Amino acid sequence: MIATRDAYGEALKELGGINEDIVVLDADLSGSTKTSVFAKSFPERFFNVGIAEQNLIGTAAGLATAGKIPFASTFAMFATGRAFEIIRNSVCYPNLNVKIAATHAGLTVGEDGATHQALEDISLMRSLPNMVVLSPADGIEAKQCIYEAAKHYGPVYIRLGRAKTPVIFDENYKFEIGKGVELKEGTDVTIIATGVMVERALTASEKLLEEGIKARVINMSTIKPIDKDIIIKAAKETKAIVTVEEHSIIGGLGSAVAEVVVENQLVPMVRIGTMDTFGESGDGFELLDKYGLSVDNIVQNVKKMI
Repeated sequence: MIATRDAYGEALKELGGINEDIVVLDADLSGSTKTSVFAKSFPERFFNVGIAEQNLIGTAAGLATAGKIPFASTFAMFATGRAFEIIRNSVCYPNLNVKIAATHAGLTVGEDGATHQALEDISLMRSLPNMVVLSPADGIEAKQCIYEAAKHYGPVYIRLGRAKTPVIFDENYKFEIGKGVELKEGTDVTIIATGVMVERALTASEKLLEEGIKARVINMSTIKPIDKDIIIKAAKETKAIVTVEEHSIIGGLGSAVAEVVVENQLVPMVRIGTMDTFGESGDGFELLDKYGLSVDNIVQNVKKMI
């Protein structure tokens, strides 16, 4: 069990020792976002701008113009919501090399409640030209996402979580920006999941197999640019597609997949996510179940689809 935010802190520290152009910024939440790990090792390259998210992004943009590779961090709700206009006009419009690594996304923030549970961040970030949007499934993939984001020139948004979640991959796994990964073969239906929901999708596929239903599982850790080829292939080879995300069904993974399906290969499809609603305070994993993101609900939706 590793939280993707913890993997982020480890990756930053490693990158800092490799590349002196890596700088890190935070909005007074370094203990929570784990940027404090970098700060302890490289204090001269760490900047705490205080509770001022617009300045966080603006300062990161300035550092990027000077040739640095800034990673700017705060909670996803504040990074994408409060600083949206600065991200749009100061980062994406000039296509600057800024990485926004936002933690505490989704319902698994838990007890912090609806005000802190970003369920719209993917929708906001994927709407911006030049922005790459990443949503790793576990700590192993999260670490690789940070390394690849540092190599990629241009704006990148990395969605990270608060809670410790099961490790899916081993050290041989290879993440690549823009590529979905088929984790399990299947010919009856395809489950496309992202983030914390990938592990639940895999569990659902095992339960479905007990009933003779072969569910293909795809990890879509890059939401933008979406891997059209793997989606079209799945649409051609299976009877239906079910998307699963810890995010609103409006504008997130499900919307991105639906856009590909409707334009290229029509197939019955259902989106599982939060249903145009805010979250609430509670245990993060209990909230996933309450809002329809349980293994059983994935199983039931797959069975309905086929």
